[in-house]
This record gives sequence, structure tokens and C-alpha cells, in this order.
Amino acid sequence: MVLVNFAGGLIFIKKRAEAKWVLGTIMSVGLLMEIMYSQFGYQRILGLPHVIFWTPLLVYLWTRRGAWDVSSLPGKWLAVVFATNLTSLIIDYIDVARYLSGERL
Repeated sequence: MVLVNFAGGLIFIKKRAEAKWVLGTIMSVGLLMEIMYSQFGYQRILGLPHVIFWTPLLVYLWTRRGAWDVSSLPGKWLAVVFATNLTSLIIDYIDVARYLSGERL
């Protein structure tokens, strides 16, 4: 997941404005996740940074989907980023909900 977001973002940063948003988001997620890991350890709540940052990113990417041009490499990357992060985000929402309901790992 990091490879899809970070490496692709670095490759396409000059070609796509979305790449800057993806890079900013993945760095923000990483920073907050490190802080939370030091406080909670490995718990379901670690999905919270994804929920906080990837939800608005995916909304932004969804509104820009008409400009993706999936026949191009940057467009294909954006589609993969969207699908990868959406799949992870679904799992993260479930994990955060389970943590908030009292279930711990």
C-alpha cells in the first residue's frame, strides 16, 4: 500500500496535482500512525489515521475521476490508488468501530 501511494506519488508529482495530495496524505497518515502506535501499541485504533486522512482524499479523487484518463500510466496509477485505499479504508472503518465498541486485539 505504501509503495502504491508513495512511489507512484513521487513518480507522478510533476504530472498530476492528485499526486501531491496522495503524498501529503500518506505522510500525514504515517506520522499520526507512529504517534498512535507509541500510545496504544498494535490495536485496531491504528486504522483511525486512515479514516481521518483517506476519507477526504478518496472524496477528492472521486470528484477528479473524469480527468484520470485510465489509458495513461498516471491515470492507471490513480485508479489503483483509489481502489487500494478504498479497500483498506473499509477495513479501517470496521476496525475503528470495533475498537470503539470495546473490542481490542
